[in-house]
Amino acid sequence: MGGQHGNGRGGGLTHIDGSGDARMVDVGHKADTRRVALAGTTVRLSAATFALLQENALPKGDALATAKVAGILAAKQTHALIPMCHPLALSYVDVRFTPAQDEAAIHIEAEARTTGPTGVEMEALVAAQVAALTIYDMCKAVQKDIVITDCRLLHKSGGRSGTYDAPGR
Repeated sequence: MGGQHGNGRGGGLTHIDGSGDARMVDVGHKADTRRVALAGTTVRLSAATFALLQENALPKGDALATAKVAGILAAKQTHALIPMCHPLALSYVDVRFTPAQDEAAIHIEAEARTTGPTGVEMEALVAAQVAALTIYDMCKAVQKDIVITDCRLLHKSGGRSGTYDAPGR
């Protein structure tokens, strides 16, 4: 698979110093810019579990409402989960679901926004994954072989590296 690694300017990994040790990047000198990131993932269910989710008939209750709140809360806690992430003042987080009955799948899109010196890609990715894990948790009583797949960054804008849109999006 193609894609950029590191800082997007052809350099090495930004969280590794010259000695190979992990480090938090100093963003104090960077200008504040509006940052937006979208991440997506998919939860694949059986047809029976998908039907229960759509009917709000799962033993634990409304899976999508719970997953939305969980994803938003997770985005706000990303810095506590991912060691080299900076704590950010998020201006907006949302988690959206697109049920696909023909696939018995829930497509998740998480969006995070801030104005600051560093991006919100990790916040969007964490929100999408925690929302997916919450759907798993809400459905596991009726299905154990749920698959969470295709987590990826769909879009980012702001900052020195500019705009990125995932291929095929």
